[in-house]
Amino acid sequence: MTGGEALAAALVAHEVAVVFGLPGVQLDWAFDALYAVQDRIRVIHTRHEQATSYMADGYARTTGRPGVCLVVPGPGLLNAASGLATAYACSSPVLCLAGQIASDLIDRGRGVLHEVPRQLELAGSFTKWAARALAPGEVPGLVATAFEQLASGRPRPVLIELPPDVLAATEDVAVPDAVRRPSRPTGDPDLLEAAAKKLGRAKSPLIFAGGGIHAAEAWEELRELAEMLQAPVVMTVNGKGAISARHYLAQNMIAARELMPAADVILAVGTRFALPQVTEWGPNGNQTVIHLDAEPSVNGRRGRRLGIVADARAGLAELVDRVPRHNRKRPSREDELTAVKERIDDLLFELQPQASYALAIREEIPDDAIVVNESTQVGYWNWVGFPVYEPRTFIAPGYQGTLGYGFATALGAQVGNPDRRVVSINGDGGFMFNVQELSTIALHNIPVITIVFNDNAYGNVHAFQKQFFHGRYIATELRNPDFVKLAELFGVEGRRAEGPEGLRVALREALKHDRPVLIEVPVGEMPSPFPLLIRGLKAAPWNWPCE
Repeated sequence: MTGGEALAAALVAHEVAVVFGLPGVQLDWAFDALYAVQDRIRVIHTRHEQATSYMADGYARTTGRPGVCLVVPGPGLLNAASGLATAYACSSPVLCLAGQIASDLIDRGRGVLHEVPRQLELAGSFTKWAARALAPGEVPGLVATAFEQLASGRPRPVLIELPPDVLAATEDVAVPDAVRRPSRPTGDPDLLEAAAKKLGRAKSPLIFAGGGIHAAEAWEELRELAEMLQAPVVMTVNGKGAISARHYLAQNMIAARELMPAADVILAVGTRFALPQVTEWGPNGNQTVIHLDAEPSVNGRRGRRLGIVADARAGLAELVDRVPRHNRKRPSREDELTAVKERIDDLLFELQPQASYALAIREEIPDDAIVVNESTQVGYWNWVGFPVYEPRTFIAPGYQGTLGYGFATALGAQVGNPDRRVVSINGDGGFMFNVQELSTIALHNIPVITIVFNDNAYGNVHAFQKQFFHGRYIATELRNPDFVKLAELFGVEGRRAEGPEGLRVALREALKHDRPVLIEVPVGEMPSPFPLLIRGLKAAPWNWPCE
C-alpha cells in the first residue's frame, strides 16, 4: 500500500463515515486513496480549513463518534487550530490528520512550501496526543492509537502528521482491526461508598452536571440518582440537556446561587467545577464536595474533600446502586424547585428582545432539534435561558467562546444527524467569519436552518463600550451585505423575518422542507444581557463556568 492507502484502510477499519477536508499538494496521495473508498467514507470539502475542524467538532459532539478533519500543513493547520482549540475546551473527540513537508526537511528551516517550524510541538497546545508517521507501515498503528486516545480519559482532539513522501511511498502494510474501546474507570469502591453515604445522609444534596455527562452518555444514571436524592441538577452551558428542562430537578447556573446556601453535599460530575465563584456561593466552606470526573487532574482542585476518578456513566451507576443503602426518606421537592425555576424564568424574561427571540425559536423547532449557539446577543441569553429537552442538542464553544465557530459547527452536526433538524444561531459579526461555507451547504445539500441576527455591529463589544466606556465606540461598526440575496447567490433559500413573530413564521416555513435556509433577522441595538446575568451569577462574564 501507499501511505495514503494505509490511511484510508485504517479509517475504514475504525468505521469512520465522514472526513471533513480541504485538499492541497501535500495531501494528494491521501485524497486519491479516499477516492477509492468513497462507498465507505464520505468526503465533505469546505472553503476554508477553519470549517473542517469546526464541522468535525459539531459531528463529534452531537453523535458521540469521533469527527475527522484533514488539512494541509502550516497555514492549513493554523487555520484549523481555532476549531481544534474549541474542541479541546469542550472535550470533543476530534481526529486531525495534518499534512507535513517532506520528512527529510522537517525542522531544517529551508523555507519550503507550508513549512512551520516545530509544527508537531505547536499542535500539542490544542491536542491531548500528537504523533508523526515516518513510514506507510506506521500509519495504521498510529490511527489505532489515536482512536484509543479519543476513547480514554477525557476525550479531546488528537493529531497525526503525515509527510507527503510517506503518503506516496509504498510498502507492505498490515491494517489491524479497530481497537476495542478501552475500559472506562469505574472509581475506587471505597471512595464511591463514602460518597454514597454522604449523599444518602445529606439533608439537601445538590448536583452540578457538565459536558462529561454527554461524553459518557450518562443521562439516565444522572436522572435516576437525582430523583433518588431529590437533588436539583444545575447544568453548565455544555451540560444543558443532561436532564430535560421540563423536569423540576433541572436547574440553570443562576438558580445555583439560590440553591447553594442550603446545600450540605454537592456532587459535581463531568465538569471541571474549577471557577472560584462556584464554591463561594455557599454561606461558608463547610459543604462536602464530591467531584467525580474521568480526568484525574481535575479532582482535588481547590482542596475538594472527595475526588473520584471515574467515567461519569460508570461512576453514577455505582452511586445509583450504593446510595439506597444509606438514603433517608425524601419527600418530593417538585413544588419548591418549580417555584425556583419560575422565579429565574421571570428574571430572564426581563431581557428583551433576546428572550422573545430565543423562545420563539424554542417553541417552533422540534424537541430533538440541535441548536448550535453563537456568541451573539440572543446566544448569550441562551447560555442560561434556552430550554433544552434532549441530550446533545445544544452546542456552545465552552471556555474558548470562539466567535464565528457556530455556522460551520452546525454543518458538521447536520451531517452527523441527517434525520434531525439543526438550527444555527448567529450574529452578523460571527456569521461572516465562515460565510463562505454557504457554498458548502449548497454543494453538499446540508439542510441547516441558519438564523442571522443583523445589527450591523459587533453588538456585544458595542454594548460594553456604551455601558462601561461612556459611548466611546471604536472598531464595532460593520458593513454587511444583504444576507438574503447573498444566500440566494450561493443557491441557498433566503428569507427575512421582522421581530419574534416574523421569525416564528419563517421557521415554520423552513421546517416544511429538507433543504438549507438562511433567515436574516434585522435587529436594532439590544440591551446588554450581562448586567442581568451578572446580577444572577454574581460573576463577571469572563469567569462563568461553562464545562
